[in-house]
Amino acid sequence: MNIRRNGPVRSSSAAAAIHPSPLLPVLPDGQEENPVQRTLLSAEIPEVRKGNSHRENGLLRDSLHILERDGIWHVVSEDYSYKTEPYYTILAYELIGKNVRPSTRSVLDAYVVPICLERAKLAGIPVAEWGIAQGFVPLPSVIYGLNYFATSADFTVVGDDVKAKEVIAHVTNKGKYPFCYQKIAPGATVHSCVSIFGRTAGSCTAVADIAAMVYELFSIPLVTMVMIREGSDFRLSSLSPTRFSRISGDERALLFAYLSQQEFL
Repeated sequence: MNIRRNGPVRSSSAAAAIHPSPLLPVLPDGQEENPVQRTLLSAEIPEVRKGNSHRENGLLRDSLHILERDGIWHVVSEDYSYKTEPYYTILAYELIGKNVRPSTRSVLDAYVVPICLERAKLAGIPVAEWGIAQGFVPLPSVIYGLNYFATSADFTVVGDDVKAKEVIAHVTNKGKYPFCYQKIAPGATVHSCVSIFGRTAGSCTAVADIAAMVYELFSIPLVTMVMIREGSDFRLSSLSPTRFSRISGDERALLFAYLSQQEFL
């Protein structure tokens, strides 16, 4: 994992071990650091290398960026899922009392579709109607798995019984787990839009208001919003991780503007 902050660059993990981060408590002699502390203490922060656009702005695969603004620490990463290094990094900041965004609660809730949609609905965000089942599904519908290995990034639109049975058997492991379905109107379409600190770029500006509301609720700097469109109306279907390699040029430029503090939070 490559970590970069908007401050001095450390040359090696050895240096970090010799000079502990001021953000972490110093451990008594003989006491081992816990996994959360080890995440930050052993992290390497590489120099920015010139070359292709991925390296010029530091948006390397699995890289992690930490911005501090007005006493708030913003953790920017591709994926905040449970047990990832970004998740433990956020947890480490919380344990030492720092005001960090997003919070561990937000990232856990955001990636579980039913919880995400219920929190969004309570916040006034238009969301898709959803239900939980183990076999029956109305058609057409969008289907998400809810098993331990499921991710909100994987979903399937089903429009007939044959396809529905095939998908349900897969996501439930032949009936062992429930799944989440979202009934959609005939002719409705599913779109993915990237939100960067609550802002959108390119064709995704049609859902700019929803992106701003989603960021206000969850405070996730980089997230993919799956939207269901019916006519001119958009409803949130899910939130999922976003790979740096899959964002557009306009989105990359917007994200880099925040990372370089050309855009202010």
